This record gives sequence, structure tokens and C-alpha cells, in this order.
Amino acid sequence: MNAVLDELLWRGLVADSTDREALSAHLDAGPVTSYVGFDPTAPSLHIGHLVQLMVVRHLYAGGHRPLLLVGGSTGLIGDPKQTGERVMNGREVVAGWVERLREQMSRFVELSGPNPVRFVNNYDWTAELSTLDFLREVGKHFSINRMLDRDVVARRLDSGISYTEFSYVLLQSLDYHELFKRYGCTLQSGAQDQWGNITAGIDYIRRTERATVHGLVTPLLTKADGSKYGKTESGTVWLDPQLTSPYAFHQFFLNAEDAKVAEYLKVFSPRSREEIDDLARQVSEAPQLRAAQRALADDITDLVHGESERRAAVAAAAALFGRSELSELPVSTLSQVAGEVGGGKVEAGAELPLVVDALVTGSVTDSKGAARRAITEGGAYLNNQKVTDVEQRVTDTDLLHGRYLVVRRGKKTVGMVEVVR
Repeated sequence: MNAVLDELLWRGLVADSTDREALSAHLDAGPVTSYVGFDPTAPSLHIGHLVQLMVVRHLYAGGHRPLLLVGGSTGLIGDPKQTGERVMNGREVVAGWVERLREQMSRFVELSGPNPVRFVNNYDWTAELSTLDFLREVGKHFSINRMLDRDVVARRLDSGISYTEFSYVLLQSLDYHELFKRYGCTLQSGAQDQWGNITAGIDYIRRTERATVHGLVTPLLTKADGSKYGKTESGTVWLDPQLTSPYAFHQFFLNAEDAKVAEYLKVFSPRSREEIDDLARQVSEAPQLRAAQRALADDITDLVHGESERRAAVAAAAALFGRSELSELPVSTLSQVAGEVGGGKVEAGAELPLVVDALVTGSVTDSKGAARRAITEGGAYLNNQKVTDVEQRVTDTDLLHGRYLVVRRGKKTVGMVEVVR
């Protein structure tokens, strides 16, 4: 078994592939040019995209030559979804997102040296392609019967699917064909839901070039109940810190389920097999320590946001729950956390609000009565200091960086209040 393929298999990064032995031999035969595509259907990548970038990193480390395709043309259309038609974004919007995704991806791959990862854009070979040429040169090689058999198409037939989304597979197949001709690309990787598109491209190259090329897809990340991993109650976990803060990002992975954390470590962590096996053992023997979750959260936050942001996220969590000093957190970290833990703003004049009011504004109690009960029962905190007087008022010295308050009920219910004057 080829070493890179063996590593991908061990890390759970192969859900399916073309002939396994042939692919292994192909990777053994010399540097292989591969590609994976990303459509700019949003202004940021999310953690599902990061799985694909981890495959790229393994291929690159094994001496291969990855191409990263940003779909300036396919992003104008969008791969068919299970649930319904995508909203088509304007050309200028998509072009802007192309550049944002390129910038994001450049942080995860090597762009210099003797074997740099290269970016390509399918708009380069589709922009001038006429409809007649597309139908004559590409469309004639695709069977409608086979296209109708694709899972996503079959599921959409009852609710309806436009010809635009129906024809997406032709464009992706054209991408593989163009990259085969231009760069000698012989391997396409992607997520499991791209298997139909990838095999269509393989067949298109076989028909037109009489050549054998390969495909590999990763499994979709799931939770223990089978639902998709990478979503929170507030939405998608993005790689852009403006859309998902480093604090929220770190917290998301810190809350990984015991049953799945070793699987996620294999995908996202650079740790060795021995280290990951040891962390899996600790989950079994001492789950309360959450050593594997901390390793996962630290490793992936380091990768996406850098060590300094990870340290700030860890420090913020410790301070919020009374394990370190809140006053030591920089205002930028407090501002970031304020957007994640819940709470609100209060306008204050010369007189600052009662702590009772701050507990309600911070969303740790749902009424003033509940706030008073929390205080009298010894479960209310202002900036990690227990509050014992229901008439206590916030003072200027309580304001962190002159504007923030951290309120807490019990050990785990935390909120923030921003005081505006």
C-alpha cells in the first residue's frame, strides 16, 4: 500500500475511491498531480472544506503536486443541493469570494519552494466557451439516463430541478478534463457527495482521451447520532474569524462528543498514530478530563487561527468560569467573547445599573425575580465575585476596560453586558 494512501485510510479520509490497488500503484509510480475544487458560494470556507485541505496537505507531504481549483464559473451556478435550488449570486460577488477563498486557502498550503501548490480558476476556460461548443464537445458524451440516476438529481425530480443545476456535472467534468490536458492531473479528490461528479469526469476523460485517471472522496463528518458535524445552533462553523470567532471555534471543538473525538483528531490533528491512540485511551479511561477534546480544540485552532488566538481563546474560557483573572483579558478578546456567550447592552448615565438588572441583561436569568433568587441562594456572580446583596449596584471599578461586565449564574451559565455611556 502506498504510504500516503495508507495514511489517508488510517485517518478516515477515504470513503471511496477508484480501484484501490491501481490508485496505490499510481501514487507509487511518481509525483501525481491532483486537484480538489471549491465553489465560492459563500464569503468563507467552513470546516467541511478544511477536511479537503487536510487531504491536500497529506498529498503534498508525500511529494505530490496538488492543484486548488476555485470555481469562478461553477460558483455562478452551484452544485445541486438536496433541499432545493441555490440562490444565484452576482458575478461581482462571486469574483470577490474567489479572491477571499484563495487568500484563506493560501494559509494552509505551501505556495513557494520547489513544489508549490498552485491555484487555478475554471472561469479561465469556460468564460469564452460558447453554448454550441459546450453542447457539441462536452454534452454529447453524457447520457441523460445516467444523469437522472444521480442521487441528488433523483431526489430533486419531484420538487423540481433547473437545467442549470442539472448540468453542473458537465462543468465539473470539463474541469477535470482541462486540468488533465493542461497539467497532467490524474487524481481528483473531494467530499463524498461529489462522487457522482468525480466519476463522471473520469468517464469523460476515458471517452475523449482514452486515459485512466483516478478519484478519491472523503466521508462527510457526522455526530454520533448521524447528523452533520460542523453546524451549531447559530449556524455553520466558518474558518473566517469575523464569521466564527476563534473563541467560538475553539469552544466548538472542545465540546466534541467522546464517541467521535478520536475520529476528528485523525482528520484535523497532525499528531502521530501513537499520540492519537493514547488520547483515545484516555477518553475511555478518564473521560472527565477531556484530554482528547482539549488536544483537538488546540490543534485545529492553531492550524486555522494561530497559536496566539488559541491562547487567547483558552484564557478567555478560563477567566469566564473563574479560573483566572478577567482583568487580564485584552479588550479585543472580551469583545469577541461578548458576541458569543449571549447578553446585551445597557445605556447608563451617571448611575450604573443594579446587578439584578445586569443578570437579566446578560441573559443568565430571565427575570428580576429569578435574579434576586440567584443572589439570595448564593449562585450569582459579577466578574467572578459572588454577589450577596440584591441591592448591589455596578460601580465604575467593575467595568472591564471601562465597558464590559461578566455575569454568571451557577458554574456554567455565563453572559456579558456592555455598558454604553
